[in-house]
Order: sequence, then structure tokens, then C-alpha cells
Amino acid sequence: MSTNIQTTVRAAIAPVQTRWAQMSPREQRLVRGALVLLALALVWFVALRPALGTLRTAQIQGPQLRAQLQDMLQLQAQAQVLQAQPAAQTQDSKSLLEAALPTLGATARMSLTGDRATVTLEGSSADALAQWLTEARLNARARPLELHLTQSQGLWKGRIVLQVSGTAAP
Repeated sequence: MSTNIQTTVRAAIAPVQTRWAQMSPREQRLVRGALVLLALALVWFVALRPALGTLRTAQIQGPQLRAQLQDMLQLQAQAQVLQAQPAAQTQDSKSLLEAALPTLGATARMSLTGDRATVTLEGSSADALAQWLTEARLNARARPLELHLTQSQGLWKGRIVLQVSGTAAP
């Protein structure tokens, strides 16, 4: 099979060699120059240009990626601290949630059913809601199960269902 390939290649190259022999030395130099330029352009567009673009992008994205890594490491450390804490008792979790409820404002109400707490909001600020969810998660070890919220005039309204059992996952 290799003999067939060699024969085919020789047959394809023969007209090129014949044409090359018919060219004057000046034409041969021009063709060589064009082939060198073509090879250089190919090296530029296939190898060098994409590599230089990657280097430029890496210089821009490097600090951003390092900052994201630091954030992820902080979140990992926080998760490990939460996992190391003993599970909160259901009654303790409920008490802590009730104690944090005024953070949401006077219109927030909470009802407890088994290991679930349902909080109804009638107009809480985003900051207060974020602070309360953080307290619920870290202190009461409650885990959000459902959130049905809408924003109106900068205030949040809706319902949040939390699991408050002592087995809430970190």
C-alpha cells in the first residue's frame, strides 16, 4: 500500500517539478519568496496571534480570577466552620428565628409548623432581608426551602419557607 501512495505522490509532484524546471531563476526566487511569506503568515495566524491574544487576556483576567479564588476560599472556610458546629435543636432554631424577626420590620409575621417556619413579608428592605436570611442561616441553622418574593417600590413582599430542624445542612 505504501508503494501506491508513493506512486500517487510522485505523479502529483511531477507536473510541479516540470513547471519548476521551466521557470527562470528570477521566477523561482519570486515563487520561493511567496512561499516563505505564505509560511510566515500561516505561522502568525495559527500559532503566534492566538498565543499573544491569550497572554493579553490572561493579564487582564488574572487579578479578577485571583479575587474570585479568594472569595471561594472564604466561602469554603465558612462552610467548614458551619459543618463543624453541632446541630442546633429545633426549639433553639425556632427561638433564634423569632428573635431575629424584628430585623425584617413590623409587618413581617412567622408561623411555625413542625420543622418548618413560614415567614410572610409585607414590605421589607433588601438589606433587612439579606441580614435576616444570614442570621437565619448562620445562627438558627435554618435552611431556605421556598422563596416567593416580589419587589414593589423598593420593598420586598412574599413568603419564605425555612426548614428549622436540627438536621439542617450547612
